[in-house]
Amino acid sequence: MDTVIVLLTRDLRVNDHPALAEACALARSVVPLFVLDPGIRARGRQGFLHEALHDLRSSLRRLGGDLVVRSGDPVEETIRLAALVRADGVFTSADVSAYARRRERRLAEACAARRLLLRLFPGVTVVPPGALRPAGGDHYRVFTPYWRAWTRIGHRPVLPAPDAIRLPPEAEPGELPAPPRPPHGSLRGGETAARWRLEHWLALGLAGYAAGHDDLAGQKTSMLSPYLRFGCVSPSEVAARSLGRCGGEEFVRQLCWRDFYYQVALAFPDLPRRDYRERKVDWNGDGDAAQAWREGMTGVPVVDAGMRQLAAEGWMHNRARMITASYLTRRLRVHWRIGGEHFADLLLDADIPDNWGNWQWVAGTGNDTRPNRVLNPVRQAKRFDPEGEYVRRYVPELAGLPAASVHEPWKLPGRVPGYAAPLVALDNV
Repeated sequence: MDTVIVLLTRDLRVNDHPALAEACALARSVVPLFVLDPGIRARGRQGFLHEALHDLRSSLRRLGGDLVVRSGDPVEETIRLAALVRADGVFTSADVSAYARRRERRLAEACAARRLLLRLFPGVTVVPPGALRPAGGDHYRVFTPYWRAWTRIGHRPVLPAPDAIRLPPEAEPGELPAPPRPPHGSLRGGETAARWRLEHWLALGLAGYAAGHDDLAGQKTSMLSPYLRFGCVSPSEVAARSLGRCGGEEFVRQLCWRDFYYQVALAFPDLPRRDYRERKVDWNGDGDAAQAWREGMTGVPVVDAGMRQLAAEGWMHNRARMITASYLTRRLRVHWRIGGEHFADLLLDADIPDNWGNWQWVAGTGNDTRPNRVLNPVRQAKRFDPEGEYVRRYVPELAGLPAASVHEPWKLPGRVPGYAAPLVALDNV
């Protein structure tokens, strides 16, 4: 082949990139293309995305190539560029959201009409979403049997970065949007930052993951999720390098959860919009309650700490995500779609399968085998933030309270000026 376009979507890296590696192996010239798609709301992730694109351009230039950037409809821009550089084919990574699959169908039709070869590659997950199917079903509905099947199937080998990339002279790279300054939160976008974080995690964090990952204040998780969401690091590489190490199996189990929700989303593309498992709930339409939750002013300290961490950092500890989501859906009875949209707006790592799969799991409409599960936020806080450090870090109104009372919402009104009264009483649970 003479020229191949590699359409990049959520795979912003050069290491372990199957579509890019295959293009470089088969074609004389390769055009890495990213299209700034106005049909996708970047929400709070725009700055992280722009940093990742700048970093990817630098990596590609070191290999002799470049990142070609266009703005508009990704299918139209890809076909327009293919005509300009006289491409023989288009390679891209397969994805599972309804929007991504429509894009793939449109791209297939456009390539077929112009006699361009289109190839879809793995790379967004460890195990391709459609690779595992239970007997008599199209996807796994329960995690544990999926985990057993996932651990038995062979994973593809991790690929090195290409040795070199040759860009055809007709491919004008185009301008990248400037990253914002200062960046949102403490996480910088891009493969360089992702690989540094992975190395640091494997050396210093992984061994303590099983014992410490639920410690709200301890910062004992990898924080690789935003980099996995944008493909700045390969989930296959993370899994391969973690397995066999102390703490590796428990950590890799979380990557399997991610794959699990991808295969759910592939089979049920309406995951962000309607109940996966119908559950009759008298949802509360109280907009004031939902707004108090968004602002971290519910009067329940651990809930408010989590929501304020989200607003400040674009990230939230996973245990806090479960607590805040359970409080919204189970205590306030606000629909899971309202909470999921807020998380989708602010989380750097929010993607469709994980975000909506987890929200439905907590709300009892998803893949939880115990759909009536309710998390008591006070008990959760006392167990996973016993000294109150996490709460005091994000709710400064409570900084002076001792650990014995910092998690008790019904003791706070009248004692803490400026802090909210609890929206619901929790002392009877």
